[in-house]
Amino acid sequence: MSMIRDLRAVVRPSRVSLRKDNGAYDTTRDPATPSAVVDCGVYRDGARVESPEPLTPHEAMRQVRRDGGFVWIGLHEPTEAEFAGIAGEFGLHPLAVEDAVQAHQRPKLERYDDSLFTVFKTIHYVEHDELTANSEVVETGEVMCFTGRDFFITVRHGGQGSLRALRHRLQDDPELLAKGPSAVLHAIADHVVDGYLAVADAVQDDIDEVETEVFSPGRKGSPRGTDAGRIYQLKREVLEFKRAVAPLLRPMQLLSERPMRLIDPDIQKYFRDVADHVARVHEQVVGFDELLNSILQANLAQASVAQNEDMRKITSWAAIIAVPTMVCGVYGMNFDYMPETHWKYGYPVVMSITVAICLGIHRTLKRNGWL
Repeated sequence: MSMIRDLRAVVRPSRVSLRKDNGAYDTTRDPATPSAVVDCGVYRDGARVESPEPLTPHEAMRQVRRDGGFVWIGLHEPTEAEFAGIAGEFGLHPLAVEDAVQAHQRPKLERYDDSLFTVFKTIHYVEHDELTANSEVVETGEVMCFTGRDFFITVRHGGQGSLRALRHRLQDDPELLAKGPSAVLHAIADHVVDGYLAVADAVQDDIDEVETEVFSPGRKGSPRGTDAGRIYQLKREVLEFKRAVAPLLRPMQLLSERPMRLIDPDIQKYFRDVADHVARVHEQVVGFDELLNSILQANLAQASVAQNEDMRKITSWAAIIAVPTMVCGVYGMNFDYMPETHWKYGYPVVMSITVAICLGIHRTLKRNGWL
């Protein structure tokens, strides 16, 4: 049972924020790699079988069938032709093969006769100095896993979510790898979901920043519409995050609750922990969406209030200007018999009365908060 107690320490290294360069997301395929096969290894009794030359999937599977153990093959964005030989070698179902090659699948778990097909969406937080209306906040990729009795195949799509570091960590724990392909499936699920938790923390910081700016008292706001654009862009990124997390709830529940002959019973119980973390992230993402809705509505309400204040000021000044306009209009008429036109004090009296009325209107409007 010591292997089980050490399971989290192996597959879940100390969690740090994705805002730091922690190596959790490294490069994808080595430019020198001539094919989609990133790595191919045979594992027996929890240890990787050393080979003087890199093994092909066919050679690796032949060793497994002869000497036991299981083979772990990692591929990155294989073409249909590149994947056809591997699919035939391991007897993968055509529908699952089609999904693995075409990518852009929603997270899911499908059971076939001799294998499980699992799809995970990987999420990477995109660093940015300032959140704008065009900022990319999260970047997604895909990890597809074929789990069999004596094989485990991963197919990755996108530039993020490399499993190289995870493979090395698992190789450092032979007792865990001795549990077979189901231990690798759990490690990948836990690795992906831990990435969700780190991204959720980073997105929370962005939402807090936007919320603070929108509700800051007396702020000198950005040009009208800029805040709404930033909030809407952040809402779109949260929606993309939600599409990666929400469909994964059911597959993790199945892996943790329903007995499956390809999943070791000692490993299955730890899928409950992964399922709990997925549920937690899902609640966070749903909360993000609702909070952004409230922030967006508050921002639009503030913009409406600002427009009303502007209209009140314009209306107030229009009322003040109406007084001299009316007086000038009256005395601008070309009538011969206007009593005040030939009065010595007519001009200063009319101007004084006009200014007094304007000052009185201004004082009244200012007292009522219109100016």
